[in-house]
Amino acid sequence: MRGAGDPRPPGDDRHHGGDAAHLGLLDQGCDGVVPNGSLGEYQTLTDEERARVVRTAVEAAGDGARVMPGVAAYGSAASRRWAEQAAEAGCGSVLLLPPNAYRADRAAVRAHYAEVAAAGLPVVAYNNPHDTKVDLTPALLAELHATGHIVAVKEFSGDVRRGYEIAELAPELDLLIGADDVLLELALAGAVGWVAGYPNAFPVSCAELYHAAVAGDLEHALPLYRALHPLLRWDSRTEFVQSIKLSMDIAGRTGGPCRPPRSPLDGAVAADVRAATEKAVADGRR
Repeated sequence: MRGAGDPRPPGDDRHHGGDAAHLGLLDQGCDGVVPNGSLGEYQTLTDEERARVVRTAVEAAGDGARVMPGVAAYGSAASRRWAEQAAEAGCGSVLLLPPNAYRADRAAVRAHYAEVAAAGLPVVAYNNPHDTKVDLTPALLAELHATGHIVAVKEFSGDVRRGYEIAELAPELDLLIGADDVLLELALAGAVGWVAGYPNAFPVSCAELYHAAVAGDLEHALPLYRALHPLLRWDSRTEFVQSIKLSMDIAGRTGGPCRPPRSPLDGAVAADVRAATEKAVADGRR
């Protein structure tokens, strides 16, 4: 998926209609949606909920090519089943973490991506070594791309230098910005997409930032990046789900509560997120 993709938070049975309403972000600058990812709290959804979220996203988007669901699971067979469900629903691609139940070696990672790629949809690798403890290095990504198992990577390591190494080792592999607070740096390194968190709260301003960044328009992008960075950096912190949902609520979009074991923000963290969000609203960000 090229462009700015928005990982959407989940609803529950009472708010399932809100899942469809959330797809209005496609009319506000976002190029696609990414249900059942980390921000979507996929680990807390039942199988029925998870499948229904994908079907709802495709129906509401009106074009399944703009929907890239996360298909992470503890086992490769389960991830493949989710990829097959995504294909049946009409999705255009899937987002896949490496094995995350243990520290998988290179052979296990290769087998995992091969299994899911066999479902037939283009696979976007998700490199999040902080949480999975498995690092999809530029060399490993190049290998996975050379064997036809991935078409792109959501790069969330935070090491922006990797953008250049990925381009050297796998020039045809699409680089997607995976963390909001390195958007400008990875855009300048050649990224062609952004799997983003904060467009959930400020879609128009984030889309404006993204397009200026990938166009190399620093005169426009840099001031906006500086203005939004007090919010964007929360996407890389432990409390990213709660933070983005709180910002959504403050900005007039329904974020709602997280599912256990996540609990609401409190104290200084909540105050910091609230202050940054209220300033963005006051500055006319939307």
